Formats: sequence, structure tokens, C-alpha cells
Amino acid sequence: MTSAPPARLDLVKYQALGNDYLVLDLPAPLEAVVQLLPQICDRHRGVGSDGLLAFDPATFALRIFNPDSSEAEKSGSGLRIAACHAVLEHGATGRLAIATRDRVNEILVLQRRGPEVVSRLDIGTPRFEPDSCLELETSAGRVSCRPVDVGNPHCVVFGQPVTAERCRQLGPLLENHTRFPNRTNVQLAEPLGRDRARVEIWERGAGYTLASGTSASAVAAALIRSGHCNSSLEVLMPGGTLQVEQLADGHLVQIGPARRVCGISLRLDDLAGPVPEKP
Repeated sequence: MTSAPPARLDLVKYQALGNDYLVLDLPAPLEAVVQLLPQICDRHRGVGSDGLLAFDPATFALRIFNPDSSEAEKSGSGLRIAACHAVLEHGATGRLAIATRDRVNEILVLQRRGPEVVSRLDIGTPRFEPDSCLELETSAGRVSCRPVDVGNPHCVVFGQPVTAERCRQLGPLLENHTRFPNRTNVQLAEPLGRDRARVEIWERGAGYTLASGTSASAVAAALIRSGHCNSSLEVLMPGGTLQVEQLADGHLVQIGPARRVCGISLRLDDLAGPVPEKP
């Protein structure tokens, strides 16, 4: 039996280089809240967010939900935000271990500057398919890409204009391509020398976004594997730059900020009802 949502719900909004999430501390009537995420995350008729992070301060377990109510395996920005939340709201310090669906993620808090926390996140080892270079047909043309798994699936695209317009065009086509039965995150990537790369990002279940920690890691992994970049590089996203490095043991680590934006008290019954169709 589905529990009814509470009259009011307290959330905290954070952003990591423009990739924004709402954080909900557990215990809470999570199922009821997740059903309302399309309304809550709507940027014109709701609060606006790239998703919801359900954080358990007792166990440091993290569940990640997209605006379409689907659950994601992992989020690099979400993990750095969870670390920021643990520091600012729950007094955590030093080394943290936050569990997502794929693994326990080690995070080192490097610096706190008011509402901003800079941390170093171990993403884990990227996984490539044996046939890791694909040519896919879409209604917007033929695309060369490389699937990469960093705890969640990614499709790194090369040889395309790295623009927001092209990303918005190709993103939904590749996210829902038959080659990816569970859908995928999409990145348009371009190396800018041995230690820098430029990226535009389409997130599975969320759409176009300014930044993504796992996307930056997937792009770095693909560029390092192909020999285009060194093992340490800056990944330039519309929302800002993330430093990503592949260690000798194969693990990817990233260093970047997360920042508290505001606290929010919602009356969920104000948002209940069907999501209006977008023009």
C-alpha cells in the first residue's frame, strides 16, 4: 500500500557546477515523493532540479532519482553533493564512505568554504565492452561513440560539434537508442590537447545539464584509453571544470566543489496532479 505524502516536506537544494539536486534526509515517505518528482523537478512549474538524492544520515547510504522518477545507479555530482550535505547538515569531516547501488564510494573532504565543500571522489574502475567503438544510425545522422560504464552507463560521442544545440538533438536519440536497452547518458566530447577536454552532456532521465561527475569521468576514461589525453586532465563542462585522474590501479578520481543553495519547505499537495504537457 502506497503511503500518502506528508503535508510538508523539508528538502535542501545543492548544485555542483550547475548540476543541481534536491536532498531528502531519510527516513521519509520516499515512494510517495518519488512519484511526484516530475512535478517537483519541473523548472517552470515546480522547484526545478536535475533529480532527488535520498540520503540516510545513519548509514550514509544514497539513492539517486531522476526527474522522470527513474532510479539511477550512480551520480558523481550527487555523491559530491551528498558529501557536502553530510558536512554542512550532519557535521561529517575527513574521509567519508557513501554507498550507492554499485559500490561504496570513498570521498575525502578537502576544503569547506562557507556553504561550499570541495571533495575528492573515487569513482571506481571504468568498464569497456570488447567492441568498444560503435557506429550508430540515428534520425539526426550517423554517430561514432564509445560506451563506458563507471557504475552507470555512458555513450561518449566523438566527431560531432560539441554544442548545446547538437547535444539536445542527439541526446534523446542516443539515450533511447535500441543499442542501449536500459537507456544511457550521452556526452559529446572533444580533446583540447593532452590535458583538457570539452564536453556537452545529456543525462538519462533528466535531459540537458550543465555538468555531470560520472559523465566527466566517462569522457576522461575514453580519452585516456584511446591515447588522446594523459592520465590526468581537466574536463570543461558548461557549468565549470572538473579535474579527473586515472590512478595506477585503474580507479578514476575527481576533484570538484558542491554548494548548498537553500532550504525548501514544500506542500506536496500543491504539486499533486498530472504533469502538464510541454509545448
